[in-house]
Amino acid sequence: MAFDNHAGANKLARTLSNRMKNESKNSLVLDFGSINSDYSLTTNTFPVKIPKKDYTVCRHISGMSLGTSGGSHGGHEYGDGSHSHSIPVPKLKPGDRVLVAWIQSEAVVVDVIVSASSL
Repeated sequence: MAFDNHAGANKLARTLSNRMKNESKNSLVLDFGSINSDYSLTTNTFPVKIPKKDYTVCRHISGMSLGTSGGSHGGHEYGDGSHSHSIPVPKLKPGDRVLVAWIQSEAVVVDVIVSASSL
């Protein structure tokens, strides 16, 4: 090889190889990020905008509605009191701080992070 006699190049190659091996062992890494005005994602460890089409979100933060239905109960003039409700879950929006799981090279937005003082 052309670099066999170059100690500096060999050392750099070994260092890079070891570093890549160590990085590839980490298949799941949690990170914080922000949703930008164009719905791209920027994370703390990868501060480059990731377009909306290139990351995924867990469905519970995608703006879906949850359906619930109650059992029957008295107190109604007609019927048995059975009913159901649709509960909208807030959708991801620009400015949200989020928890991101890195699954290999894919960013997955897990949930929105809020300050404990807002509880």
